[in-house]
Amino acid sequence: MRVPGLDICKARREDYDDIVSLWTRAGLHYRPNGRDSRANLEREIEDPSVDALVAFADGLMIGTVIGTNDGRKGWINRLAIDPDHRGKGVAQALIGRVEECFKARSLKIYCCLINAGNEPSQSLFERIGYDRHPEVVYYSKKIEPDI
Repeated sequence: MRVPGLDICKARREDYDDIVSLWTRAGLHYRPNGRDSRANLEREIEDPSVDALVAFADGLMIGTVIGTNDGRKGWINRLAIDPDHRGKGVAQALIGRVEECFKARSLKIYCCLINAGNEPSQSLFERIGYDRHPEVVYYSKKIEPDI
């Protein structure tokens, strides 16, 4: 999906503060002492197997997404849109671009995990062709509490 005036590009190390600011405005959980620390996010941005993308409109960062993969599936992570720019196709444009990255990596399954109460994101992914799998139960084990 093309959105007039939207520029999507690969994130850079220098984008860290703007990314964190956007995540905060968008209401995403942010763990500055864990997985979202400057060192961790900069390492992720520079990892050639990660597709960290940012979207700009009029010089302002208004969207982010991080595409990772496990060698079989592409995973959509940290999709965040500035509240003032929601409903304008920015999320769809970012998802489309990260899907292109996955396709270039020969990945054929694209996935995301969405919190149970996040109805807008669930609706968006269902609208663009993602299947919901309510039978999947997600487990995690954290080595440190702030990861």
